[in-house]
Amino acid sequence: MTTMNQQILLASRPAGEPTASNFRLVQTPVGEPADGEVLVRHHYLSLDPYMRGRMNEGKSYIEPQALGEVMGGGSVGEVVASRNAGFAVGDKVVGMGGWQEYQLVGASQVATLQKVDTTHIPLAAYLGAVGMPGVTAWQGLTQIIAPKAGETVVVSAASGAVGGAFGQLAKTRGARVVGLAGGPEKCAYVTRELGFDACIDYKLHKDLESLGGALKSACPGGIDGYFENVGGMTLDAVLLHSNTFARIAVCGMISGYNGEPIPMLHPTLILVNRLKLQGFIVTDRLDLWPAALQELGSMVASGKLKYRETVAQGLASAPEAFMGLLKGRNFGKQLVKLV
Repeated sequence: MTTMNQQILLASRPAGEPTASNFRLVQTPVGEPADGEVLVRHHYLSLDPYMRGRMNEGKSYIEPQALGEVMGGGSVGEVVASRNAGFAVGDKVVGMGGWQEYQLVGASQVATLQKVDTTHIPLAAYLGAVGMPGVTAWQGLTQIIAPKAGETVVVSAASGAVGGAFGQLAKTRGARVVGLAGGPEKCAYVTRELGFDACIDYKLHKDLESLGGALKSACPGGIDGYFENVGGMTLDAVLLHSNTFARIAVCGMISGYNGEPIPMLHPTLILVNRLKLQGFIVTDRLDLWPAALQELGSMVASGKLKYRETVAQGLASAPEAFMGLLKGRNFGKQLVKLV
């Protein structure tokens, strides 16, 4: 009997916030691998904020998601058939298989598939703490912010996969870490479980004066480094309390992912405080990934790097889970479990 592969395609481009109608669930037959090819059955799919930007047609740091094609994204799974000497049936692998249950990896694309060891690190962690989110946090910390012991660093979306890893990595380097997260439960997790020194519930602060006051209270010595995931009022508040020669790593600006303008109220502070403000994309420096994964993997295996996952069940749940991610409904890394 022919095995069928469920896939989710991008059916249309969103006008503002994505809706379920922008996605389409289809079924296609699963082919047998030819010479040099590998067939992977996905166990987990990764849902990430950057995917919202790819749904647009405009210029970005990555090619737009093609209409009528499988939604792209990270995946982990198991080799179920192989005609490639580098992979055996049963191998656990991480790749960019997208929103589908199976991926037939062509001979020319096999290099994008990496075998992973699940002896001490859970398979799903290779999409989070020991994957792209963890490496993103590591790069922003080590290559841009580079805190000295005793300096204060702030991270927005602190309970998320990137923010949580960033804060814990910063603590190992002796920094004082302050997070911003939405709601008392997430803030309690950030301080009690992840070990941050303080966490600000941004939902309690509706204007710049209020949020700025909370940051001033949490960072009485000012801010030396900021890992930016949000943009908008949060960035304005951080700029107002940044120290001279502070460093800001711009990873994402989720407040503008649906096309909203993101004004900056006090750009002169960049000059006044001689700030370093640098955007970065984690795939620009693939040469740094081995060092990052070595540290992240060791910390996860030893229990020193903690993380949380929100897991949606079944491929059909991916669109709703993705829309929830963009509204902050997830807690930690958002995954879709298929097996």
